[in-house]
Amino acid sequence: MTSEKTGGEGSAAGAAGGAGSGDGVGKAVGWAAVEEAVPEFAGQVQKRFGAYRHHVLATLRKDGAPRLTGLEADFRHGELWLGMMVGSRKALDLRRDPRFSLHANPGPGTDLAGGDVRVSGRAVEVTDAEVVARYAAAVRPPEPFHLFRAELTEVVRTYVEDPCLVLESWVPGRPLRTIRRTSDDAARQVE
Repeated sequence: MTSEKTGGEGSAAGAAGGAGSGDGVGKAVGWAAVEEAVPEFAGQVQKRFGAYRHHVLATLRKDGAPRLTGLEADFRHGELWLGMMVGSRKALDLRRDPRFSLHANPGPGTDLAGGDVRVSGRAVEVTDAEVVARYAAAVRPPEPFHLFRAELTEVVRTYVEDPCLVLESWVPGRPLRTIRRTSDDAARQVE
């Protein structure tokens, strides 16, 4: 997975959307906006996703129940892209209800090197033939395929910094929030 910053369709400015107050809270943004707002944090999250090829996507079934499926995610052109087979259940779920969460593959063992990472938001299907062709030329996915651009509402990283469990959380329009916890809730510290 690579990150390439380019303008045009798929840029952060084009990806911002959603309702919210004038402070930007509640909006959904493209990956470039995360990189701009919290660059070090974004780099850690992207590196964690880059450690493995396959991740776990959560979508909502027609009846509202969660569906978990495997997915390859790709950071490219300042966006987080979700590609999937035509007619797949996850693609149909996202067409009906674009809300999703994507959890980075935790890898082998229990050490969670690099932390435990997930992003949440809305998946917007990309139908612009030029954008789809540019993506296909770079990634070479099996064709035909559905392509979705992630508009993020939350990015979370959890890791251990002995003796604490550290939870970092970012939402558009707010600063990065860090919570340090031990097994004693009274020791909880919010930064």
